[in-house]
Amino acid sequence: MKHDTVNYYRARAAEYEQIYYREVPERRQELADEVIRLRSLASGKTVLELACGTGYWTQVLSETARQVTAIDISPEMLSEAKKKPLGCPVEFVQGDMFSRQWPDHAFDLIAVGFWFSHQPRQEYDKLFDLYAHCVTDNGLIWMIDNNPPAEGSGHQTIGTDEFGNNYKQRFLDNGERYVILKNYFSEQDLLSLFSRRFRIIRMIYKTYYWSVQLAR
Repeated sequence: MKHDTVNYYRARAAEYEQIYYREVPERRQELADEVIRLRSLASGKTVLELACGTGYWTQVLSETARQVTAIDISPEMLSEAKKKPLGCPVEFVQGDMFSRQWPDHAFDLIAVGFWFSHQPRQEYDKLFDLYAHCVTDNGLIWMIDNNPPAEGSGHQTIGTDEFGNNYKQRFLDNGERYVILKNYFSEQDLLSLFSRRFRIIRMIYKTYYWSVQLAR
């Protein structure tokens, strides 16, 4: 199925952070708890943030990290990210994370917020290879993403492909419609996927979000 995930996020950049401020106390508390964990995790570290988007997590990382390199394919997203007050040196890079020549094992922490659900299932090894190439021998990988939406929430699938990738409709505030690739996972799905390549240090699976800390 054809999808337009990248252009959707380019068009949505200015309104994207609405997702962090929905009036659902439990949802917001889950994010607030993860912010606390990430601040601690990033403390004193050299961080590579992949698909940094509008810089919501970049700002959190910068509060305690030694240095952050943050890449996104969307110039519109990076424009929003650069408006954030930052607590440490941050290098913003516009481009495809898979095409850039990253130094070997140079980063203490790889951070990936809300991207894994957009990674095609048939290309997981490509992403995992990137993690393994970039992270130091004793470094960590951190990810957060959405759990499956509740029944009747209006976010049901509009189809799947031969690889099992899920597709759904998304609308901008102006009504423009896009089809995006968006996969969801059970806790057991995630444990099975990540344990093939990494040691799982911590898995948190709540109502709205999951997060994980991995090591090589």
